[in-house]
Amino acid sequence: MSLPRNLEDTYQRMIQNIPADRKNDAIRLLQFLVHSERPLSLAEAKEVIATQIEDEPRGFDVKRRLFHETDVLLYCPGLVAVVHSTDKELHLAHFSVKEYLLGEDQFNIATASISIARTCLTYLTDIHGGCKEINRDFPMARYAAEVWADHAALAQASEETVQAAVRFLENEATFQRWTQLHQVDRPWDDDPDPANGSRLYYACYVGLLAPAQDLIDKGADVNAKGGHYNSALSAASAAGHREIVELLLDKGADANAQGGIYGNALSAASERGHREIVELLLDKGADANAQGGIYGNALFAASTRGHREIVELLLDKGADANAQGGNYSNALSAASARGHREIVELLLDKGADANVQHGGHYGNALSAASAWGRREIVELLLDKGVDVNIQGGHYGNALSAASAGGHREIAELLQKRGAVVSCSKRSGSRISSNSAKKLRLMGPEPSDQRADGE
Repeated sequence: MSLPRNLEDTYQRMIQNIPADRKNDAIRLLQFLVHSERPLSLAEAKEVIATQIEDEPRGFDVKRRLFHETDVLLYCPGLVAVVHSTDKELHLAHFSVKEYLLGEDQFNIATASISIARTCLTYLTDIHGGCKEINRDFPMARYAAEVWADHAALAQASEETVQAAVRFLENEATFQRWTQLHQVDRPWDDDPDPANGSRLYYACYVGLLAPAQDLIDKGADVNAKGGHYNSALSAASAAGHREIVELLLDKGADANAQGGIYGNALSAASERGHREIVELLLDKGADANAQGGIYGNALFAASTRGHREIVELLLDKGADANAQGGNYSNALSAASARGHREIVELLLDKGADANVQHGGHYGNALSAASAWGRREIVELLLDKGVDVNIQGGHYGNALSAASAGGHREIAELLQKRGAVVSCSKRSGSRISSNSAKKLRLMGPEPSDQRADGE
């Protein structure tokens, strides 16, 4: 929806009337506000203005900090407003301001990202002290550490920005400062330990293709170990950066390197649903049956997350439909628990044994589907000849699992098919017929934990 002409004219005059000596800072501040996922605090806004990237002397200077926080309003009169929330925040004055600014060239994401990335890099380079002092004395430190890489990835058409990012990563002080404020592969950690991943690893995870190429050209080891995902290849695969994955493979990255939360790059890409990367890794020699990581193998990872096309691709490339691993022990149980009917059918068609008993939490696919209340899948498995009284797992059998979860219709269906109550390993005693009829809830539904903590 376009703005009314008179409103566009009003905002245009507001921009034109910003004093020349404040114009660059004002534009930069507005770029932050337009493209930030959250409002800036007034303290952060003051730091943006105190960081000079256009005119000499460049850099962050505490002497350029505005004396009064509300002086920020003088830079963009009528376009911004102070909102008193938990902290005093700077907001765009109205949603139509953002709509107008996004129509201007200097506020498109690629152009704005150059300014935002350079401002954050300059700021993080010029602040000093230990983590405690930095968090206390420099209000924009954490925010700058969190956002600079994303904007640098969007600004790679700017060679100056690319080189600024490389210098920042290569410098030991700035690299350590960044990773101790924020580690992009573990964003949930508010107090991260010193980085144990390489500079290339972090560049690949955040999508910095040009800086990654530069670092490799300067001798960075593409197979260096470290970080939450253990290797640059696994990190890029998890994040979905196909061009970086291709670069790393072309430069000798091991497609079957083991380690990290996913175990290998193939499992990482499979869990995240990055089909093109899965295909690329397989074409470059990745083992479709490689074991390791929280999901055990790539087929299990894709089945858990419901990525049917990837499951099909892996099976076509030789993945074992009955491979064991992960907290459900096999792909069929994982897909059954998560309710992915099409994947269950596909796995069965490709030879998955629905009657296999395994050492996972549920013991078999029927118990997994019953525990999670997946009626359609329970029916499908039974129609495919699964033994209704197959034993194993935390609940003993499917009827006990359904009863414990409070899934009345499934329990009744199982009983009609001949199921009998089994000894529950959970309670340590036999569940009575009366308990099964009452379908008493004996515990929470199985939890859903992502490998990356999200």
